[in-house]
Amino acid sequence: MRVGVVVNPIAGMGGRVGLKGTDGHVAEARRRGAEPRAPERAVEALRSLHDNAPETTVVTWGDPMGEREARAAGFDPTVLGRPDGETEAADTRAAVRAFLDAGVDLLLFVGGDGTAVDVADALGDADVPVLGVPAGVKIYSAVFAVSSSAAGRIAASFERTERREVSDIDEDAYREGEVRATPHAVVSVPVADAVQERKQSLGGSVEGLARGVADEVDPAVTYVLGPGGTLGAVAAAIGFEGSPLGVDVYRDGEVLVRDGSAAEIRAALGDRNVIYVSPIGGQGFVFGRGNDQLSPAVIRDCAVRIVASREKLADTAVLRVDTGDPDLDESLRGWHRVRTGRVEHRLVRVV
Repeated sequence: MRVGVVVNPIAGMGGRVGLKGTDGHVAEARRRGAEPRAPERAVEALRSLHDNAPETTVVTWGDPMGEREARAAGFDPTVLGRPDGETEAADTRAAVRAFLDAGVDLLLFVGGDGTAVDVADALGDADVPVLGVPAGVKIYSAVFAVSSSAAGRIAASFERTERREVSDIDEDAYREGEVRATPHAVVSVPVADAVQERKQSLGGSVEGLARGVADEVDPAVTYVLGPGGTLGAVAAAIGFEGSPLGVDVYRDGEVLVRDGSAAEIRAALGDRNVIYVSPIGGQGFVFGRGNDQLSPAVIRDCAVRIVASREKLADTAVLRVDTGDPDLDESLRGWHRVRTGRVEHRLVRVV
């Protein structure tokens, strides 16, 4: 097996000096006396990998992004490149792209959620498994092993993968005591008991998601609210009584259309329009079941936003569309951010 190893040497430095993260605050972390923690985590993970699968071929990036740690763990790594001066996110992305070109079977990265986002960005559509060694302050993504040694054991022995979310939080908000975890991508991750689950902050409730939508209402935007109890809660949070089985249009404190037809809805649209829809529980349809008033012409004129409680998504593995327009259906397929709470989101695939 060939494993690509990249270490973010500054990951986690801000945690112990009270910064709640290192992104954009490396100099301050160092001023406060922060010491790197990622290198020792990397060595522990790689020693575990070497103990369990010493025949593994390791490709890595030059110091301080993996070379020294791989050698300390007992490997004779192939170094595919080196950072030019102070390390930054671009170095992580460059390393991942080089690993992909080298045909690795697993991307093992050492860092936190910010590093996970950089890895996912560089990975793109490539379906190479990813596993994180936890070394950052923020570990909200469901792509990390529960410990460094566990990461090595998993890397040595995994047999199958599953799709999991890479998430990140707003560090500035986190420093003010508010967690805003946002899904960023979905990647393949080894299946193992020692891979951490998604943090509870990615849950949410109908009341919370309704409040979250209301918090973001812009008077210059026209909002189209589909039918159903979830959207009824959204309407109530915005400040009006929605049509339980109909579609309403709202802008700047005024209900422009109540329980409208496709023609009425489209006539009420403005320059900037957003449709809020919620999937049918169990079935997962967001268009084409119970909301035919949202015609292809209406949908094409709007940004689509999907909302659903965590409980509803638990019964809905994927989302579906059946607008009657095959080209529109195809354009809607792929990964969508689904609001599950006031600030919480999940990535769910429309198929």
